[in-house]
Amino acid sequence: MAVPALPEQSRTSPSPHSLDAFNTAPADDVRHTLLTCLRSHRWSHRLTDHRPYPDLDALLAASDEASYDLTPGDLTEALAGESLPALPDDTYEAAHMALDAAHAAYEARFGHVFVICADGVAPDEVLDHVLAGIRSRLTNDPEEERVVVAEELRRLAKGRLRAVFGF
Repeated sequence: MAVPALPEQSRTSPSPHSLDAFNTAPADDVRHTLLTCLRSHRWSHRLTDHRPYPDLDALLAASDEASYDLTPGDLTEALAGESLPALPDDTYEAAHMALDAAHAAYEARFGHVFVICADGVAPDEVLDHVLAGIRSRLTNDPEEERVVVAEELRRLAKGRLRAVFGF
């Protein structure tokens, strides 16, 4: 998922991904950008309200802290903005069918899209990573899965924040 830069009018430096621009941009612009990283209004408001950040590590730490405080309702909101991880273009149709079937089983059990962070996973291993994740997590009870989902959303948000700033 591509993460847009801050809107043109809110940039305060030549770099669309600068922390200075993030720290000084209008709050609505920052929240909009943050919602592309994690579709939780509570999370985006918290990160926006705690600006300025001295460095990316401080922002990422604040992201983690805000993620740990998400309520079940916040998780539901965030999950509504997620989709299955993209597979490489050359993935066989049978693989797509296997993923669709596994995801349908997961969604029937837990009532929401399956989320998993694939940062650091080679493109040709994403399908196996996702299928293995679905298979192993289908045995979780709903509370166990809620904890896993919260952690995966936290990891996804952190990776997307890094992408906003070009890391």
